[in-house]
Amino acid sequence: MTRYYVTLLLGGMLSNSTAVQAQQTFTPYEQQIPGTTVSFKMMPIKGGSFTLGSPDNEKGRNKDEGPAKNVTIADFWMGATEVTFDEYDIYADAEKDKTPIPDGMTRPSPPYIDLTLGMGKAGGFPANSMSQYGALMYCKWLYAKTGVFYRLPTAAEWEYACRAGAKTAYPFGTDESQLKKYAWFKENSGEKYHKVAQLQPNAWGLYDMLGNVAEWTLDQYDESGVANATATDPWTMPVAKMSRVIKGGNYNDAAPALRSAARLKSDPVWNRRDPQIPKSSWWNADAPFIGFRIVRPAKQPTPEEAEKFFEEIIDKYKGSR
Repeated sequence: MTRYYVTLLLGGMLSNSTAVQAQQTFTPYEQQIPGTTVSFKMMPIKGGSFTLGSPDNEKGRNKDEGPAKNVTIADFWMGATEVTFDEYDIYADAEKDKTPIPDGMTRPSPPYIDLTLGMGKAGGFPANSMSQYGALMYCKWLYAKTGVFYRLPTAAEWEYACRAGAKTAYPFGTDESQLKKYAWFKENSGEKYHKVAQLQPNAWGLYDMLGNVAEWTLDQYDESGVANATATDPWTMPVAKMSRVIKGGNYNDAAPALRSAARLKSDPVWNRRDPQIPKSSWWNADAPFIGFRIVRPAKQPTPEEAEKFFEEIIDKYKGSR
C-alpha cells in the first residue's frame, strides 16, 4: 500500500465542534446531519494489535480466513449502528435535503421497486440494497455536509471492532446459543431485518455487528487477503471492479456466517434484476441483506487528500457491486 493511502486510512480538517471535542478526548459523540434533526452515534475504537482471521480448528472456518496473523490497527471511531434509512435517505431523496449537493456529485435515481420488500424503512431500520458505490457516495456527501471525513471500514478494522478484544469465534465467546442476545439471524429474525440497536451491543458499544444486514468494507475480495495482510492497518486495495469483502452475516444466515472472521464476497447476481437501464451503480435489487456502517479515522486527511481518496476509490471503480 502506498504512503498516500496509509495517510487516508489513518485519516486534517474538522469543522463540527462536537466532532472536534470528541477528537481531543477520544470519546463517543453524536454527529448531527446539518439542516436536519437526524443524528448518529460514533464510538471510539482504541487501536491495538489482534489476530486477524481464524484458527484452523474454528468451527465453520473457511479457507479465506487464514492463516491467521497478528496485525496492528490505528485509532478510529465507528458508527454504533448500521447506517439507517433515516440517515441515508437525506442524501438519496432530494425532497429531504433542500441544500444543493457539491459540484461533481449526484443523487441516486429512485429505485422502481420496493428494495425493502416490505420489511421496514423509516424509524430506525438499516439502509440496505445499495451497492458499495452507493455507500461510498453517501460517505462523500456526509463529508461535504459535516466537514468530517467518514468512510467505510477496512475488513481488518471491521473485524477488530467486532471482536472488541475477544479472541473467540464470536465477540461473546463460542456458545452459539448466545447469538440470539446479540444478532438477528436465521434462528430468530423471522426472515427479515429489524430496527437497529434492539439487541445487546458488543463490549465496545457496537450494535448489530453480527447479523441484521451484512456490511460493506473497503477491501477487494481476495481469497489470500488475510494471508497477505500487512502488519499495520492492512487493506486489500481494489484493483478490479469485482468483488468486495462484506462482513457480519445477515438475517437469513446461519450462525457460522456470523463469526467475526467470516468473509463474504459481493456478487453481480445481486444486480441482475435491476429495473434501471443501464444497470444502476447505486442499488442491488436482490440484496436487501446488505448495508453498511461508517468509520472516522482519528487522524483526518487534508481536504486535498480526502478529495483524491473519493476520486480514486469511487470513480475509478464505479462499476463495483
